[in-house]
Amino acid sequence: MTTPEAPAPITGMPRIGDTAPPFTAVTTQGPINFPADYAGKWVIFFSHPADFTPVCTSEFVTFASMRDEFAAYNTELVGLSVDGLYSHIAWLRTIKEKITFRGMHDVDVTFPLIEDVSMAVAQKYGMIMPGEDSTKAVRAVFVIDPTSVIRAIIYYPLSLGRNFDELLRVIKALQTADHFEVATPANWRPGDPVIVPPPGSCGTAAQRISQQAEGLHCEDWFFCTKEIPAEAIESAIRTKGQR
Repeated sequence: MTTPEAPAPITGMPRIGDTAPPFTAVTTQGPINFPADYAGKWVIFFSHPADFTPVCTSEFVTFASMRDEFAAYNTELVGLSVDGLYSHIAWLRTIKEKITFRGMHDVDVTFPLIEDVSMAVAQKYGMIMPGEDSTKAVRAVFVIDPTSVIRAIIYYPLSLGRNFDELLRVIKALQTADHFEVATPANWRPGDPVIVPPPGSCGTAAQRISQQAEGLHCEDWFFCTKEIPAEAIESAIRTKGQR
């Protein structure tokens, strides 16, 4: 009689609104205490499956080439895989010395890449998904705000490279929502109309429809937008990120 195969372990993960789970780690830029070392900053904390793999290489070239763009919005990058420190160092040197991707070359990866051979950090953040691979992290992205709260989570499988324009859009949208106390609709980019929070009373709802409060465009009582110029948004959310 054969013994039934044990089910794959269920890996937990933090949720949006949780404080980012703390850890200390060795990285290619020295030891870090996360998220304490990044207090006051936005962070994109992301995992990749393995060093010396082509999709991951294309992502690291792109991330490193965009680092100053993210920094302009007060955002730091922190990477992780379950490879060791010396593998990380050798791979990042290879990227700088040999790799050209979409015209980007001689790219120096200067943000920290975490060594996580034990998979302790990856397990803490739910980056190991046994149905995809039990020994590699999937392409997880955690967007963490300056108070160390997780604000967005995006997961990609091993075969799918991330959309970096979308990651930058997420940073801009979250910061816009915080600064102007609004929400952002589908496919929003700076300069597009933003969503005004729904009214809190029947009287306010009726007033929105009957009077079309100044600066608002209402499709119905619950769906009102207003214009915020792209220049105003960029001025509000970029100034804090200047190095």
